[in-house]
Amino acid sequence: RIQILFEMSSLKLQKRLAASVLKCGRKKVWLDPNESSEISNANSRQNIKKLIKDGLIIKKPQTVHSRARCRKLKEAKRVGRHTGTGKRKGTANARMPEKVIWMRRMRVLRRLLKKYREDKKIDKHMYHALYLQSKGNIFKNKRVLMEHIHKKKAEGLRLKALQEQAEARRARTKAAHERKLARGAQKHAEMFAHIEDNIQ
Repeated sequence: RIQILFEMSSLKLQKRLAASVLKCGRKKVWLDPNESSEISNANSRQNIKKLIKDGLIIKKPQTVHSRARCRKLKEAKRVGRHTGTGKRKGTANARMPEKVIWMRRMRVLRRLLKKYREDKKIDKHMYHALYLQSKGNIFKNKRVLMEHIHKKKAEGLRLKALQEQAEARRARTKAAHERKLARGAQKHAEMFAHIEDNIQ
């Protein structure tokens, strides 16, 4: 029994040297139990290298840590499985912060406004007004903002058309008024001329 203990303890050195040579941990080193006497004689790195070459000392293969189950679960979660109330640990805000949602929404809206301004779909004044309205939480999403822009533009065109019609009406009225005054003046002139002729 004492001899066995001596042999076991004496292989500690060989195991440490083998781990150093193989560049791995001591747990990964396999010493041939049938050749323990030969291994115990090896007390240098050179001797250990020789034993490794002969196959008396082997580096154990890496243990498998499969991710197959993990991948399968992830795929299931992606389509909405295993995400019920029983699987949730944090609050709704901790799981998907409101601030992150707000930042994403703002970035989407601002990107759209910038694109529309560059494409000359909206002018800088309209851009500024809509930018501030976006910041004020007026638009729920991109679709709502686009609808608002189309409505605004249509309203602007309608107002412009109405203004043009009013201008044309004013111009017509003014022209008619001027014609009326001219006719009146001409009538007066003719009437005075006729009176003067009668007096003479």
